[in-house]
Amino acid sequence: MSHQSFLALFGLAIATLFTPGPNNAMLASSGVQFGFRRTLPHLLGVATGFPMMMLAVGLVLGELFQASALLREGLRWVGAAILLWIAWKIAFSAGSVRKAGDARPMTYAAAAGFQWINPKAWSIAIAATSQFILPEAPLRTAGTVAATFVALGLCSASVWVVAGQALSRWLTTPARHRMFNLTMAALIVWSTVALLRH
Repeated sequence: MSHQSFLALFGLAIATLFTPGPNNAMLASSGVQFGFRRTLPHLLGVATGFPMMMLAVGLVLGELFQASALLREGLRWVGAAILLWIAWKIAFSAGSVRKAGDARPMTYAAAAGFQWINPKAWSIAIAATSQFILPEAPLRTAGTVAATFVALGLCSASVWVVAGQALSRWLTTPARHRMFNLTMAALIVWSTVALLRH
């Protein structure tokens, strides 16, 4: 991979990982509710699960998903439905921070697995792998893409969880926490609708 290609890859990773989207909204919400330490498995699941998916797409599944419009569309709509369900759960969750009960942060496996039905993740994975994985060196270039997204994904996910944790100091009343939940849910709905329109 050339120096210019790597800079383009780096720019794409920054733009896609740090901007609002379903993963980041859920990480911020988890940071508010559970704090950084308890959200760590969720954070690691997002930061490593997505690059693992990209690696699989780049080496194995990319051509299949590019060739099958039905498979691509089916995945987009199933992922959108799940994202809207998550938004609904966040919007109508309890109105106070760190409430006792059966609420738990997302596990590593659930967060890593979620990437496979996240429409934003698929859009980025197909776009990035088709642009940056070279047919003459697929393993090396796919590894470079995945490693770049792991490194920047850890930074991005940490920023969103810390931002959520910092917000928890302000979310001291049920009304404020409710407003935050509705904002995060709206962010997920907005990003889902935006992805479906592409």
